[in-house]
Amino acid sequence: MTRTPGSERGAAGDGRPYRHRWSNLETDVQERARLPGYRDGAVVRHFDVPEAVETRFYEVRAKSILNHVPPASQMPFRWTINPYRGCTHSCVFCFARPTHKYLDFNAGRDFEREIVVKVNAPELLRAELARPKWTHEHVALGTNTDPYQWVEGRYKLMPGIWEAMRDAANPCSVLTKSPLLLRDLPLMRQIAERTEFSAALSVPTLDERAWRATEPHTPNPRARLEAVAELTRAGIRTGVLIAPLMPGINDRPEQVAEILQLASEAGAAYVTGITLHLRADVKGLFFDWLRNHRPDLVDRYKKLYQRGAYAPPDERKRLSELVKGPDLTPAGRMRGRYGPRQPDQEDANSARNETMWSPDQGRLF
Repeated sequence: MTRTPGSERGAAGDGRPYRHRWSNLETDVQERARLPGYRDGAVVRHFDVPEAVETRFYEVRAKSILNHVPPASQMPFRWTINPYRGCTHSCVFCFARPTHKYLDFNAGRDFEREIVVKVNAPELLRAELARPKWTHEHVALGTNTDPYQWVEGRYKLMPGIWEAMRDAANPCSVLTKSPLLLRDLPLMRQIAERTEFSAALSVPTLDERAWRATEPHTPNPRARLEAVAELTRAGIRTGVLIAPLMPGINDRPEQVAEILQLASEAGAAYVTGITLHLRADVKGLFFDWLRNHRPDLVDRYKKLYQRGAYAPPDERKRLSELVKGPDLTPAGRMRGRYGPRQPDQEDANSARNETMWSPDQGRLF
């Protein structure tokens, strides 16, 4: 099957996401295709909207939807759900890019423009949560590709997923870069009334130049922080991930301090910083990006990542201190709600938040 590379635009010129009128959109079933790992053929669909130019969506019926995290992984959860494979956000640093190679796509343009949509995800999840052997373990969404990338506005898979979680009273969480999740806030509140639920918004930078260059088709990061405030007001425990922290790109103290301030004003429950790591194909793609956009940083990154996927411990520590303080305790930097706390509350939360930073967390991005 021939793949035609193209471009897409996921945000308006002022940084706001396009508003879709899906009912008026024309769709075109261009062809059918077979993808590795899927028994039935995929319907290949195209949407006539600016951000979907030459982006193709492969509608498949998955055989399973709950993904078991390998025991060797240091993730803090054992189960995940990915209703989409590939991501139109096009973040240059995305750790999930190499997973597209399992579908005979590449980790570069194909990851951004050949999107697999598991159209039966909600019904499949409901069936899997009802199995007698299922033990209601925590399920994390958004740890691979973003479940609220813009095309979720078309497919609307997440409401059915949240309904299944609610009805099973199954603990769950979501990580996203998109305020589109607010569409499903009523369902999230219903889940939170029955079981453990939390959300997190990824906000690597508020610097417009760095944002547009590194995650070109994502919603405005300030809109993400506004979503944190709305979720918090609704009683949803919500955090902020400053991730990844990239030396020379988004790591100036004043850049990070602004995120911390706005996150605090939004009432975020926590803020976590994660240093960039570069595995497999992502390393080559990121260095290509550096050569094109930040040639002044190429030598610096060669030294930082000459021994592998992770920056040296002293560099990770430096970056973590930007989020921790170091001039204030974590509780002082991030109180998690409006207004001052009592000393005993601050001391207790300071002790808890001291553990927020861990090298293991770097494996999320």
